[in-house]
Amino acid sequence: MERQDDGEDSAEEPGSPALAREHSGSPQQEVSGSMRRNDNYLPVPGEEKNLDVDNTTARSNESIPMKNMYADDGSPLSSRLGPYFSDGRRRVDYVLAYQIQKPASIRRQSSRFGDNNFIRRLRRSLSMRSSRAPLQPKEDPEIAAQDQRTDYHEDDKRFRREEFEENLLETGLELEKDEATKISGIGFLKIHAPWNVLCREAEFMKLKMPTKKVYEVKQGSNLVEKIRLFIHKVTAPLHPKVDANRPQSIKSLSHPFSREKQHLFDLSDRDKFFDSKTRSSIVYEVLKRTRCTRAKYSMGITSLLANAVYTSAYPLHDGDIEGVNAEANDRKLLYEEWASYSVFYKYQPIGLIRKYFGEKVGLYFAWLGVYTQMLIPAAIVGVIVFLYGCATVDDNIPSMEICDPRNNITMCPLCDRACSYWKLVTACGTARASHLFDNPATVFFSIFMALWAVLFMEHWKRRQMRLNYVWDLTGFGEEEQDHNRAEYELRVMKKTMKLEQSSPKSEKVKLTCTDRMPAYLTAVLMMVFMILVTFAMVFGVILYRISIKAALHMSTYSAARSNIRATVKTTAAIINLIIIIILDEIYVAIARWLTKLEVPKTDKSFEERLIFKTFILKFVNAFTPIVYLAFFRGRLVGRPGSYLYVIGSYRMEECAHAGCLMELCIQLCITMLGKQLIQNNLFEIGMPKLKKLLRRRKSELDSKQEEELNKTLQRHEKDHNLGPFVGLSPEYMEMIIQFGMVTLFVASFPLAPLFALLNNIIEIRLDAKKFVMELRRPIAAKAKDIGIWYNLLRGLSKVAVIVNAFVISFTSDFIPRLVYQYMYSLDGTMHGFVNHTLSYFNVSDFQPGTAPLQPMHLGYKVEICRYKDYREPPSSSSQYELSKEFWAVLAARLAFVVVFQNVVMLMSDFVDWLIPDIPKDISLQMHKEKILMVELFMKEEQGKRLAARDNHNQDNCNSPSSATQTPPQPRSRTATHAVGWENKHKQPEENPAPIYKL
Repeated sequence: MERQDDGEDSAEEPGSPALAREHSGSPQQEVSGSMRRNDNYLPVPGEEKNLDVDNTTARSNESIPMKNMYADDGSPLSSRLGPYFSDGRRRVDYVLAYQIQKPASIRRQSSRFGDNNFIRRLRRSLSMRSSRAPLQPKEDPEIAAQDQRTDYHEDDKRFRREEFEENLLETGLELEKDEATKISGIGFLKIHAPWNVLCREAEFMKLKMPTKKVYEVKQGSNLVEKIRLFIHKVTAPLHPKVDANRPQSIKSLSHPFSREKQHLFDLSDRDKFFDSKTRSSIVYEVLKRTRCTRAKYSMGITSLLANAVYTSAYPLHDGDIEGVNAEANDRKLLYEEWASYSVFYKYQPIGLIRKYFGEKVGLYFAWLGVYTQMLIPAAIVGVIVFLYGCATVDDNIPSMEICDPRNNITMCPLCDRACSYWKLVTACGTARASHLFDNPATVFFSIFMALWAVLFMEHWKRRQMRLNYVWDLTGFGEEEQDHNRAEYELRVMKKTMKLEQSSPKSEKVKLTCTDRMPAYLTAVLMMVFMILVTFAMVFGVILYRISIKAALHMSTYSAARSNIRATVKTTAAIINLIIIIILDEIYVAIARWLTKLEVPKTDKSFEERLIFKTFILKFVNAFTPIVYLAFFRGRLVGRPGSYLYVIGSYRMEECAHAGCLMELCIQLCITMLGKQLIQNNLFEIGMPKLKKLLRRRKSELDSKQEEELNKTLQRHEKDHNLGPFVGLSPEYMEMIIQFGMVTLFVASFPLAPLFALLNNIIEIRLDAKKFVMELRRPIAAKAKDIGIWYNLLRGLSKVAVIVNAFVISFTSDFIPRLVYQYMYSLDGTMHGFVNHTLSYFNVSDFQPGTAPLQPMHLGYKVEICRYKDYREPPSSSSQYELSKEFWAVLAARLAFVVVFQNVVMLMSDFVDWLIPDIPKDISLQMHKEKILMVELFMKEEQGKRLAARDNHNQDNCNSPSSATQTPPQPRSRTATHAVGWENKHKQPEENPAPIYKL
């Protein structure tokens, strides 16, 4: 970036419209220009709007005498396509885009020859004939009123823009309009913040900037330092090639910027002192607080965007990524070292991400990197557990007993009438597959994952504190200020006007809980309704499984009857996935609508409420089918002869003999993989390409012509074609749901961490490419933590312990096997376990109309069938009642839940206590920073005292001759500016006095 002319900055007073003076040749012209601007804000009478004289364009061009980008012949004044003004020197820090409307007279002239002109004349003639009035050159009153409202609306937008731009000029910002763009119907207002504005706002915002004082950062003791250096050398190929010239062990001492202490900072290169991210955030703060007095409720750029006065507002990217002429910039470096799939194995350049996008985006990618890193050991242990299940499947006695054809066990029908009796040996495949996920190793894996979640949270807290120290964010939250939202100010304004009409009061008006009560009730009712809709969808899938199973049993095709269980499970899981994806998109829109109804005061409050509502709806939507399979299916069935029915003749479905864990695994696998592949990756990759394809089809240019046109576009035009940045909530949300999939039901699906790891490796580069190439540059927002997302993660890790305890205890057969082995087995082994878990039923006790239609399907008459439950046999006095074994197993299950939960929670709390939140070396460095800062200011104060004493001694020595000296003459304005220019070009060490004073 080129250096600015320092002479211009020092010659300006803060708050003076820089470009207004730049284009005026004389004071008379300057006065006349301001008078014309003031004249433009006079209200336009209604009669003047019907004039056909086109003077709107002239007035709009005169509203603010800003420099134009194009000459009279339409050629650009500067061929530089970077983020600069037309002079090629001043950097564009922010861009506002607005709709260019035709003048009112042109719209009226074009409407006379439009398609609706005949209808208007017909209505006018009919109205005149019906009233028998003489012909008058007057339009229909309704249409005229509509036209006047439309014209006033567009003129009002223009007037508001002019007033807003006037106010921006008075804050000291420099503006430049560009309406002769290659994007039809869009005009751009480019904003540049000069040095004095940057210094003023940085002091107001208390931005921490690096001083000249640097010090060495030590990571810890000598042993720790040697281990760190060794690990750094080993992993050197994994580090991105950024900041290679900057020593890692040197850090600048940072201090909130102050114009009175500019000598503390290195101002040798002012263009690089405030980087592009900081400059854009400073301009955005000015835009947010600059008011429009024409609209009482206007709170700056946010309300102007809400009212479509401006269509979009965004900072510019640093430059191009691809192309021969692409200059070296941070965006290109991010693309090469971060957003490319070829560097998927490398660490992320978190420091460069924070430098370019801001702390909030940097923290998200840092958290995502830590989460992905921690998934590596979880995935390894999960694969080992799965391989253990594969290796021991042939040694599993219960599955061997089921697969043994000598055990001629006849099972009761799985549905009424259509289903016949079946042999237990036909469930051999399901039993063997269930052992892969239902074995003693899954208990160990559940405990491991509970501790893994605690270690992950602790590791992230320490990493977050390290980033806060490196990024100078310690103590940031104290100075953070959040502006009121435009919608909140509008509601307050309406309430104020209503109260003033009834009883004028001087106290400040604000929205109370009473004002928001209707919105709160609406939100609660809608949330409950949406959750009931989710339950209804899950119940619909249950009915689908029941009906399709009965239909396949009645089918005459042998192929359909052979794989009934697999077909029903897979198709039902896919239907559930489709429903989840569709409802997710609907729930996001509903949650945003409900949050807008509540009218939160600040953007932070709005974001937190939106996140909470969206999380509740998405969590219920994703996990309701899984919770049903884990805890309710097979428990609400009844028994043969006394089954539970819903909606008439629909009999509740039951689990297979090996339990519902296999079906839970299938549902979890399809939901997790489907959401990641379709919702997260395919949509994120496909939607931008689909939009680009549709935009290209609408355009009359082919791909080569569009490419050539894109090369000639200015930087602000290229960024306008990119997608708007919608925030980090969607990115966090999909990762939080994935974290729930990994931790909540990991006992049934040990491979979940592996699939999550593979997805996140792609997700990081996919998000990086989207941020660098496809989205406009977001506002650099400061943040010292990930906010409400940490609380959600911590809550999920606590709930995961309880859920996994119930999955192991009630969904799997782990507890019944232990009870049998130690209480009922004759030889202490698992032999006879299958027969122990099956109860007897006399087929003569079937309810009328529920017995199988083809009882001779097996070739012999069935008198006794078996079903999985602990009940008394038909020969008992209390036939079909729950047996003693049932209560023994239930007691063991509840005891396991209590013991497992308390032991794991105790271990988690111990790990949490053992690992400090703040690394020891970081706390030492923070203490060292405070000491260095005190020494720096004490040294400065001592220098001031010495200088004051020397001046005092010099005054005493010169006192006899001082009476003969002439009194100091007041300097002219030109002389003052000349002195300021000389002082400004001195090195900061030579001129410790403040450079700018307001």
